[in-house]
Amino acid sequence: MLTRRNFLGTLSSTGLVSGLAAAQSGKARQPNILLILADDMGFSDLGCYGSEIDTPHVDGLAKQGVRFTQFYNCARCCPSRASLLTGLYPHQAGVGHMVDKAGPAPGYANDLSPHSRTIAQVLHGAGYQTGMVGKWHVTPVNESKRNWPLQRGFDRYYGIIHGAADYYNPVTLTRGNDAVPPEGPDYFFTDALGKTGAEFVADFARTDKPWFLYAAFTAPHWPLHAHEENIRKYEQRYRMGWDEMRETRHQRQLKMGMLAKRWDLTARDTHVPAWKDAENKDWQVRRMATYAAQVEQLDRNIGRLLTQLRSSGQEDNTLVMFMADNGGCAEEIGPNWKGLHIPAKTRDGRPVRVGNLPGVMPGPEDTYQSYGMPWANASNTPFRMYKHWVHEGGIATPLIARWPARIKASSKFIDTPAHFIDIMATSVDAGAVTYPAEADVIPLQGRSLLPLIQDHATAYDRTIFWEHEGNCCARRGKWKLVRKFPSSWELYDMDVDRTELHDTAGSKPEIVREMVASWDQWASAAGVLPWAEVERMQKNR
Repeated sequence: MLTRRNFLGTLSSTGLVSGLAAAQSGKARQPNILLILADDMGFSDLGCYGSEIDTPHVDGLAKQGVRFTQFYNCARCCPSRASLLTGLYPHQAGVGHMVDKAGPAPGYANDLSPHSRTIAQVLHGAGYQTGMVGKWHVTPVNESKRNWPLQRGFDRYYGIIHGAADYYNPVTLTRGNDAVPPEGPDYFFTDALGKTGAEFVADFARTDKPWFLYAAFTAPHWPLHAHEENIRKYEQRYRMGWDEMRETRHQRQLKMGMLAKRWDLTARDTHVPAWKDAENKDWQVRRMATYAAQVEQLDRNIGRLLTQLRSSGQEDNTLVMFMADNGGCAEEIGPNWKGLHIPAKTRDGRPVRVGNLPGVMPGPEDTYQSYGMPWANASNTPFRMYKHWVHEGGIATPLIARWPARIKASSKFIDTPAHFIDIMATSVDAGAVTYPAEADVIPLQGRSLLPLIQDHATAYDRTIFWEHEGNCCARRGKWKLVRKFPSSWELYDMDVDRTELHDTAGSKPEIVREMVASWDQWASAAGVLPWAEVERMQKNR
């Protein structure tokens, strides 16, 4: 039975911060920390991870820093963001599912736990200036603001509280604690976040105090919104279709040494037709071209942040980390979709055409579409599955880290498995600050990545865990135990089969038993409930 005590503390032995913090104490000024998060972006959507999309600014970060190949999120927006912010597993942070509906237990309160602390709270308590731009999505949208950014350690905030938004007219747009309208007729949310984030950096740099900025962009999450000239740039490029796109990206990944040649490319999803047999090709091309334009616009605004950082003279002593909150999203938007995030009309009064309708080309303000399963399958090259699931396509994310003063640029990849829970530990370590040890604060779960980044330490001896909507996983060394709800457990040797094509559960029953027992122990301590029980209780609330 889950008690308050084991929910708060059983997993504390897995938390570890390196000794670097103590070694830094009393030396040069603490570093600034810039944490950049993309939304619903596949593993291969950056140029430096194999893409044909133009992402020069993020590629530049990779060239000047280091790249991880086995870094993991939590498969979905809310759980990933709760974990990233707190250094806890999602259920410990109170967000075991989504934040739209309260759940049946502490792990499914679906609101950021009062027993958690955010990176901003921890760093602010140590003298950091703190700011955030972008998507919050770790508390319900209601009259209570107790878990809004300013109440969770941030000095300044501009963004949306909700989980998705029209890029031309974002819902729940907020500055500080107050609702604000989009500014000007040419408003576009990604650009507004880049502009405001750069302003925060400039203001922070005018003081002698270190700062932390969390830039949580919504791009390239649906809806497919981008400017026409940016979309046109990519339309011819995607005439190749998703089959050739997957093959080409895979070859780039192999050439750069990111993937081992022994790992086969997964087959096209069985629900996706061969490109030669696809219908509505012009519309399909337009979907991917718009998505690519969103990724490039994201990159352009990251460049805006990095340019301001450079012009402020603080580039060398700023730790920049970039990642994504889940894998490519296969969700197909239907014409009957409704929600707070879908406006009925544009700002100038035109009706919004909702749904993946082949007769409507996406991109303009009066459309609301997604790029769907075929292109998400390609975004996640070379993996299978998508956002929601905990096979590699759902949880594998790029992680790029750059800190010129402390990290030596390397063309080599860091292959050690790591997780969103490690970002808090890394920030605490880099800033030489102390994570709170109060009895009612859940102990830190992650480990600092600085030994891996700076000293090329050997792989951590630990097991990492996942659960989302009954999809479960454990990763220990080369072994990955994974289950797609409600199917049976699968087991993969990730050294020889990173793309999860050859299930060894039948031939390795002892490893399955051992890892299942470990997962069960973690789930009990972290507050995970059987998914069928969660669904039943949510339905009755």
